[in-house]
Amino acid sequence: MRVLITGARGQVGHELMKSAPDEVTAIGLGSDELDITNAEWVNDVVLSLTPDLIINAAAYTAVDKAESEPDLAYAVNRNGVAHLGGVADHLSVPLLHISTDYVFSGEGSKPYSESDATSPTGVYGSSKLAGERALMQTCARYMILRTSWVFGLHGKNFVKTMIRLGRERNELSIVDDQIGCPTSASGIAQALWRLVAEYKSTGKLHWGLYHLSGTPACSWYDFSEEIFQQAQQIGLLEKKPIIHRVTTQEFPTTAKRPAWSVLDSSLLYEKHKIPSIDWRVELRNVLSTLFFQCAE
Repeated sequence: MRVLITGARGQVGHELMKSAPDEVTAIGLGSDELDITNAEWVNDVVLSLTPDLIINAAAYTAVDKAESEPDLAYAVNRNGVAHLGGVADHLSVPLLHISTDYVFSGEGSKPYSESDATSPTGVYGSSKLAGERALMQTCARYMILRTSWVFGLHGKNFVKTMIRLGRERNELSIVDDQIGCPTSASGIAQALWRLVAEYKSTGKLHWGLYHLSGTPACSWYDFSEEIFQQAQQIGLLEKKPIIHRVTTQEFPTTAKRPAWSVLDSSLLYEKHKIPSIDWRVELRNVLSTLFFQCAE
C-alpha cells in the first residue's frame, strides 16, 4: 500500500515516517518537494505517485506570525488542503487531514465535541477551519482529526522549550489560566497508522470529523510542572526551576490563545477504537529519548 505523507519534515510527519508499518510504502514529502499551495505542482506530483491514501500533515502553524501573514496562512491551511482534496477525489483515494483546537473560541467549560459550534479568534484558527471546510467540499472520502498542544522529539514545541529554559534559568513564569490537552506527535502518528491499517483491511472508514487529543486536561503551568518533574527524575535536568503562575493577561501574545482547548475524543474511540493518549506516558518516552541523545 502506497501512502503519501505531506509535511513529512514537521512534528507529526516526522513521526509518521519513522513509524511507518512494514507493509506500507510511505512516501514523505517536505515543502521543498511539494508546495501544496501550488495546485499544478500538487496535481503533477500526486498523479505521478498514484498513492492509495494521502495523509496531510502539512500546515502553517506559526500562530502569532499568522496575524501578519494571513495570505500565507490561508494559502497553506485552506488552499493547500483544497488542492490535495481535489486530486485525492480525482484518484478516488482517501485523505486524512490534521486540524486544530484553535477552530474553537476557547470560551467553553466542557470538552468540545465535533458538533460544537466553531468560532476561531485568530488567523491561524480561521485558516485551519477554512481548510476543514475546503476538504469537505472537494473530497468525498476524508477524515479530519483535530488535535491540540502537539509535542514530540522533532521540531520546536513546548516540551523542548521548557527543557532548554530549565537548563538556562532558575525561575520561570508559566501561564496557568489556559486549559488544554497535550498530545504527542507519536500518539497522533500511531492513531493515523491504525486508521490506515483499518482502511487497508476493510476498504473503508467512518469518514468525517473527529477529535484526537491527550488526557488528562491541564494548564500550561501543570504541563511544565510534569515536564520538569519527569526530567529531573531521569537526570535530564539537575534540578527543577522555580515556576511562577501567571495569567494570560500578564503574558500577552500577538494572537489570542483559547482559554479552554479541551477536546472530547470519544467519537474516534466509538467509531474506530482509537484509545485516548495519556500524554504523561508519552512525555516520559520523549524525555527518555532526549536523555539518551544527550548522553551519546
